[in-house]
Amino acid sequence: MRFITDLHLHGKYARATSKDLTLPNLEKYGKLKGVDILGTGDFQHPQWLGHLREHLAEIDSTGIYQTAGGQKFVLQSEISLVFTQGGKGRRVHLVILAPSLEVVAQIQDALRKKGRIDYDGRPIFGMSCVEFVDMMRSISTDIEIIPAHAWTPWFGVFGSKSGFDSLQDCFLDRTKHIHAIETGLSSDPAMNWRLSQLDNIQIISSSDSHSYWPWRMGREVTLFEFKKATYRNLLSAIRTGDGLQSTIEVDPGYGMYHFDGHRACGTCYSPQEAKKRNYICEVCRKEVTIGVLSRVEQLADREDGFKPKSAKPFVSLLPLSELIAGVHGSGLATKKTWAAFHELMKAFPNEYAILLDASRQELLKAADEKLADVILQNRAGKIEVKPGFDGQYGVPVIAGKEVSVEKPAKEESKKKKSATLDRWC
Repeated sequence: MRFITDLHLHGKYARATSKDLTLPNLEKYGKLKGVDILGTGDFQHPQWLGHLREHLAEIDSTGIYQTAGGQKFVLQSEISLVFTQGGKGRRVHLVILAPSLEVVAQIQDALRKKGRIDYDGRPIFGMSCVEFVDMMRSISTDIEIIPAHAWTPWFGVFGSKSGFDSLQDCFLDRTKHIHAIETGLSSDPAMNWRLSQLDNIQIISSSDSHSYWPWRMGREVTLFEFKKATYRNLLSAIRTGDGLQSTIEVDPGYGMYHFDGHRACGTCYSPQEAKKRNYICEVCRKEVTIGVLSRVEQLADREDGFKPKSAKPFVSLLPLSELIAGVHGSGLATKKTWAAFHELMKAFPNEYAILLDASRQELLKAADEKLADVILQNRAGKIEVKPGFDGQYGVPVIAGKEVSVEKPAKEESKKKKSATLDRWC
């Protein structure tokens, strides 16, 4: 069976997330999106863990949990590590997966000895990635640790601000326990294939969503193939690649850190342009935030277009709501966009059925001709995206017009307020 999974989410107690980010809403919109297995997000947070215990029950001792309505979850969290290594300050975010609530309780106990776990869904600890791997493995070797949004500048293991040029630099001899990295929105597998050091590392994709909206949750996913949904099967697929089928990505230009630049100055540069300027902003004359594409260029030891024999396939798709907003000239969270979205939902089981499989003839039963054609163009990778930079999303260009990313709900205003405290990805 094929399972579409989003293994990196957050709950309502994490900084810069929607107050309505609850399991009932994740269940509702997970089904609407077509994601079979979701990460729980933030399992170490005491209140969120209580919420998980209230709404989830384990399925037949499989390590996969389920709501009363049938949405499947895997226990997942994200940790921020801020530490000194090699005489330099380092900052790395890690996704962790756990096999059971009993193991989660042990993780909580271990983390409490290092700091508070109740102030944020993604807490910060002053220990190295090496120390963290050792701590987790002392609890259970079935805990999986995955570098989150591996290329983003501020907290990605390969990010321009991390100071690490390889997994080995970061994890030292514990690198043998790192089996996968998360692409993040601003990179795709093809960009990662350019590094030979990643040939034996699995490439997975997740949304890192801070809300349950369908243009956030499930915007990037990993597809697995196994007979039964169990934590053991999921873990084996992540660690060996056997059963990891493919990923669905957004165009990397859609990500918030694809190009270099300064958001405050409105300056955005391709890697070639930034290099010519010595990575200096033409407005403020300070160093720009070096984005993902430039970092890939700096670390790649292969030409663009190289594909390893072990490479898994992937497709690039923009969320359906973005397409509707572009065609109808409406904002993402407006009644006009929602009306068109729900009209399509009446005709199809979920969003991914529309984006991946629906024929033009089928689409025309629930959408106008223009929208149907744009959905098919999206599937063919023909939607132009004006690249994002320095914390600003990329902008899809549909029918010659840029689709403004309206920031709906309190989720986005909270993100803006918290930006000076902790950059989010």
